[in-house]
Amino acid sequence: MIRKLTILSAVLLAAAPLLAAVSPEEAAATVILDETGEKNLKIETVEAEETDFEETVFTLGRINVAPGKRAVVSSRVPGRVVSVEAHIDTPIKMASEALVIESRQPGDPPPRIRIPAPISGIVSAVNVVEGQPVELSNSLIEILDLSTVHATASVPEHLAAKLKEGMRARIRVLAAGGKEFTAELAHIGAEVDTKTGTIEAAFHLPNEDYALRPGMRAEFSIIVSRRENVMSIPRLALQGDVTNRTVYRRHYDTLLKHTFVRVPVQIGAMNDKFVEVTSGLTAGDEVVTTGAYSLAYAGKGSVSLKSALDAAHGHEHNEDGSEMTAGQKAKAVADGGHAHHGISALTMFSLISNGLLLVLLVLAMLRKAKGDEVVKVDTH
Repeated sequence: MIRKLTILSAVLLAAAPLLAAVSPEEAAATVILDETGEKNLKIETVEAEETDFEETVFTLGRINVAPGKRAVVSSRVPGRVVSVEAHIDTPIKMASEALVIESRQPGDPPPRIRIPAPISGIVSAVNVVEGQPVELSNSLIEILDLSTVHATASVPEHLAAKLKEGMRARIRVLAAGGKEFTAELAHIGAEVDTKTGTIEAAFHLPNEDYALRPGMRAEFSIIVSRRENVMSIPRLALQGDVTNRTVYRRHYDTLLKHTFVRVPVQIGAMNDKFVEVTSGLTAGDEVVTTGAYSLAYAGKGSVSLKSALDAAHGHEHNEDGSEMTAGQKAKAVADGGHAHHGISALTMFSLISNGLLLVLLVLAMLRKAKGDEVVKVDTH
């Protein structure tokens, strides 16, 4: 029995190179680059891994002035503007002089009233000029305190039941250089806007550098739930349409540098950053993120599969990536003498010897099996 296993093991070891092959599908989905090609495509990869996956609600909204952070400067008495010290779109400090009014009350000279800024902030409007008459009802200057702003999301009303105060959100403002902020849901609107069918969800954002200005458009990804141990990859890695999702995975053979294989995947939930992968990848697979879209248009790359495998493993392969048999190599030499760019006599002898060894091992195992049957018959 042990001898049979030994012979079988030897047969399998000898036949292994002959059985190894790349399927036509994998060969067609393989892109092989050189070092320069990978750098030019700016290829970046990450490992697929099981993480905490966040379910998010995506919606749009605007940056608004926080309640109580807008001040209007007016005059307590009618008169004429003598000077204006506040200038549009410039900072002003609380209690600093905003403008001076000359009263209509009699006097020589007429009494003048200094009007200070009621809050610190940015002057958003100046509605008077020097010499202009003013009345008690006039709005002369407007000031906005933008040290804290409200990011207000317009959430479709059918998603309102998912919202709870304290939920965190990622807020991206393109006009602020695409900067991303994280904040908690501070309050939910008391009523739905019947014209738009949305309800307000407000987040408070610190804004010390005044990068956020009222009216800026914002994108909200509100985290409504979280699941553990979910296989996920960045959305940037996902290619194809909704009926045929694929990713590019770095080749398992570490000797095949700069080689990537397009593999089909099935996906589940998706949020603003990641996508759940339900099949097609295993933990540790190295998938392409940046450059994945370019790989889709790189054809088979700058190096053939055969050349890459020949260089990596040090022996000849077929065009489809499968191992060449001794007969195929002998035929290639006989046809043109170009197999592996010229095979040496020693290499050819080794290949033919391996082939003969395989045949002899098979014959020996068959003869041994037949001998065992004869012995069994004689014993009866």
